[in-house]
Amino acid sequence: MSAPHQKVASPFKQPKAVWAVAFACVISFMGIGLVDPILPALASDLHATPSQVSLLFTSYLIVTAVAMLIVGWVSSRIGAKHTLIAGLAVIVVFAALAGMSGSINGIVGMRAGWGLGNALFIATSLAVIVASASGGFGGAIILYETALGLGIAVGPLLGGELGAISWRGPFFGVSALMAIALIATVAFVPQLPRPAKRTSPLAPLAALRHRGLLTMGIMALLYNWGFFTMLGYAPYPMELNAHELGLVFTGWGLLVAAFSVFFAPRLQARYGTAPVLYANLVGLGIVMAVIAAGVDTPSVVITAVIVSGIFIGINNTLTTQAVMLVSPVERPVASSAYGFVRFIGGGLAPYAAGKIADATDLGVPFYVGAASFLLAIPVLASGHKLLTAAEQRPMEPEHLTPALIPVGNQAARGEASVIVAVGNHPGADAVVDAAARLAHDTSSALEIVHVQQTAVVEEQAVDTETDEQARAAVGAHLARLTAQGVSATGQVLRSVGDHAAAGRALAAHADRVHARAVAIGRSPRGPLAQFADGSFTTALAHGTHRTVVLVDPQHTPRELTATTIAELRTAAH
Repeated sequence: MSAPHQKVASPFKQPKAVWAVAFACVISFMGIGLVDPILPALASDLHATPSQVSLLFTSYLIVTAVAMLIVGWVSSRIGAKHTLIAGLAVIVVFAALAGMSGSINGIVGMRAGWGLGNALFIATSLAVIVASASGGFGGAIILYETALGLGIAVGPLLGGELGAISWRGPFFGVSALMAIALIATVAFVPQLPRPAKRTSPLAPLAALRHRGLLTMGIMALLYNWGFFTMLGYAPYPMELNAHELGLVFTGWGLLVAAFSVFFAPRLQARYGTAPVLYANLVGLGIVMAVIAAGVDTPSVVITAVIVSGIFIGINNTLTTQAVMLVSPVERPVASSAYGFVRFIGGGLAPYAAGKIADATDLGVPFYVGAASFLLAIPVLASGHKLLTAAEQRPMEPEHLTPALIPVGNQAARGEASVIVAVGNHPGADAVVDAAARLAHDTSSALEIVHVQQTAVVEEQAVDTETDEQARAAVGAHLARLTAQGVSATGQVLRSVGDHAAAGRALAAHADRVHARAVAIGRSPRGPLAQFADGSFTTALAHGTHRTVVLVDPQHTPRELTATTIAELRTAAH
């Protein structure tokens, strides 16, 4: 779905603006892991109980949850760059104040302010990176995923090292690093255009009236209840120092990052979103029950916490994707509504777990966490049909945001067609023109399908282009072909997820309209990326019964079969 003979661009060759925000993302993703290794030290040095220390999570997450309701309203008025700067500045100030605090109550209060900055930052960081990136959104997403992995993995390690010196170290460390990111953001990130439509602060709450979004939000609330119970209380029965705790949560973070980015999309492609989430929630319930039963054996708790990273990585990605699939409202509004509900669960869980532990023993909160994971299963099941329909639909009139949006005049039903799939990139014209020649040679109608993706990374989602930009791209192709005397029709295909998700969506459409062939171009990311497992091309070729053709303006079109793809993949290596 890309231009031929185009030099492969490295995702790491990006403007300074992208690197500035990516650096801030690394520090932001360090957030929770950075603090986790110092929880026992805080309790000991400040003469606080574990339940009092747990309020660090509660104040941070509750404020983040409430702030999620207004970040869209703020960003639509002052712009993404100013929202990002405000978030970074707030984190710098309150992280430093937390390090200077002399009481647990003081730290809890500063963490609340930190939560406000976190909400402003996470609501805009991915969108700013995508908007500022060069060479298409693909490289920006790879860079964001890299920042995510580094932050999650390095956060506990750095927190453990700084925490071994003093519990104040991680707070001052975050403040100093975020200050660097703030300066770089101010200096290098350009002023980005404000949204044409201003968001109402009540829009996220109104969006929760939609059954699919509310169902996924409640499921995420229950998941976060168990997740933050583990983060808030698992360090205590491990009986480790800050440095050792840092190493444990680094192992956990590496698994979270790996399974979020690499394994979750492949499991989803093979089994579907809902079945993977069902199995995943059962796995998390078992892990939490093991922690509860082995709470007096540190090695059991350590092993179970590290293993939980597998399930948490998968769950974070697929839950966000499920929300975006079923949501009938704009992405930013859906993200704010979902964030509000799930962060409420994450905020209340540590406080409730502390009260339960004080009244009973340390094992009981983990049993409650296990029950919350399992309770999320019937909640998800209540929205199973909505989620399955959203995954499989090409276009359903009753859905408020159809996956397939016609542009211009449409072909007569039953007319044999060649579908050409393109993205918004400089080589798209050449691919469309090559496909037009193929359609002419086979006496077929030509249908241009512009793939408009919603990228989902961990717990963030962003549209890679607006509806207006996608329609304009199709309109430009149609106008150019009309001037050449070539008749064609156009569609915009919305897809949520990775490149493979877009490939599966196009495959379903091609089968539905009984297309004669589906034409795609060479990827600017290179043959290794184009024919890898999980790529757009491989998912399309394996998902459709139609002929898939690789078109190249300077070469004869080549049919892609399973054997051909295997040969090309081998050659790419």
